[in-house]
Amino acid sequence: MSSIRPYRPADRDAVYDICVRTGDSGRDATGRYSRPDLLPDIYAGPYLEFEPGLAFVVDRGDRAIGYVIATSDTRAFVRWYADTWWPSVEGKYPASPEEEPGERELVATGANADRMLVPAVDAYPAHLHIDLLPETQGQGFGRRLVDTLADALRARGVPGLHLTAGASNTGALAFYERLGMKVLERGGGVTFGLRL
Repeated sequence: MSSIRPYRPADRDAVYDICVRTGDSGRDATGRYSRPDLLPDIYAGPYLEFEPGLAFVVDRGDRAIGYVIATSDTRAFVRWYADTWWPSVEGKYPASPEEEPGERELVATGANADRMLVPAVDAYPAHLHIDLLPETQGQGFGRRLVDTLADALRARGVPGLHLTAGASNTGALAFYERLGMKVLERGGGVTFGLRL
């Protein structure tokens, strides 16, 4: 029986694996990039390092099979990411002839911490990433993870949270709308907000 619990450092490898296996607009991105840690070093690892108290996993008993990770203060996170996190991992990603198409662009995305500063960041200062393996989907865990995170953010006095999903990730877009999130911005992705 799977359950939701707080993240533990021993879950890091599972979180990295989930990030990759859902990293292509919800589909498996395994093998898409020449360096398998690239996606999670951008979209998972920094959250686990910066604010592990806002990370929760779906545990099936032997490993994590889904997660929600967040920061309560996007502006502070962006400063730390630019000053501390990205410099600590950037050396893993020099230009290489073995790179797959789009990999250099993803490295550039990783280097651009300001990409996280959406126009509504002050009204919705927290932001999250949520990923569930296919075996975890459709069982209510996504909603429960977001509710668990929202409760933790409320306890910290955070007024709102946001996230940005790829415009082609139709399943995720529908999920966020079902949660009652408000569309804040459309562009290369869709940014949703939730008042807490």
